[in-house]
Amino acid sequence: MKNDLIIREPELYFDSIHQELNNFLRDTFLTNAFANPLNIKKTSIWRPAIEVRQNDKNYKVKVQLPGVKKDDIVVELDNDFMTITAEIQEEKEQKDEEAKNERCHTSEFRYGKYQRTISFDAPIRADEAEAEYKNGLLIITIPKQKTETTTKKKLEIREK
Repeated sequence: MKNDLIIREPELYFDSIHQELNNFLRDTFLTNAFANPLNIKKTSIWRPAIEVRQNDKNYKVKVQLPGVKKDDIVVELDNDFMTITAEIQEEKEQKDEEAKNERCHTSEFRYGKYQRTISFDAPIRADEAEAEYKNGLLIITIPKQKTETTTKKKLEIREK
């Protein structure tokens, strides 16, 4: 039998189990009238999907960030590392008196701050890297370099 390498992210795995258990207990034992009676703010881990590809010339990183504004995304390159930071906040819009008395019984939306650092196995040319953002998809292209030098850059994200 062939042994395959399986990469697991335990914190994401357990967060999913924890969320499902909370949903089950809430749906089973609480009615809508009693759901979250203390109006406790719920938090969850927001972890967008990411894809990293490479060829002989460059790395291409894609990050799904639906609902995030371009101005709320920061991409920084430092030596052979890239850090992506993004934030999506819950809208707090109240139009009338009735809306002010509303309570949310179910929300699967995720809000919060996201930060991910990616290391590359080859030296990169940060000064030639580019980032584009369109329809919730951030695409970053980072050229590889043949010699190792120290580089640092904050990327300007273009809107497509």
